[in-house]
Amino acid sequence: MADVLTAEAVRDELGRLAGWSGDCAGITRTVELASFPDAIAVVDRVAVTAEELDHHPDIDIRWRTLTFRCVTHTVGGVTRRDLELARRIDDILGSVR
Repeated sequence: MADVLTAEAVRDELGRLAGWSGDCAGITRTVELASFPDAIAVVDRVAVTAEELDHHPDIDIRWRTLTFRCVTHTVGGVTRRDLELARRIDDILGSVR
């Protein structure tokens, strides 16, 4: 089972993740895409990545605005798996923006 990161470790990692905020209870990033179809295309790509990692973000879709929240629910906090997923989400966003 994955270990929950300390508040200090999460702060340090958030310093390396552009646009992400949060604490050891969860990390979040909100982005606005050019159109609704673009937003859904990003969600589709994140879904494929999440399946590959067997780790899934909470995703809120509001027209062309997406909010991603990463937390390992089974342990009640942020783990290394959440940080890896956040980096992968950033890679996807970087390829469409």
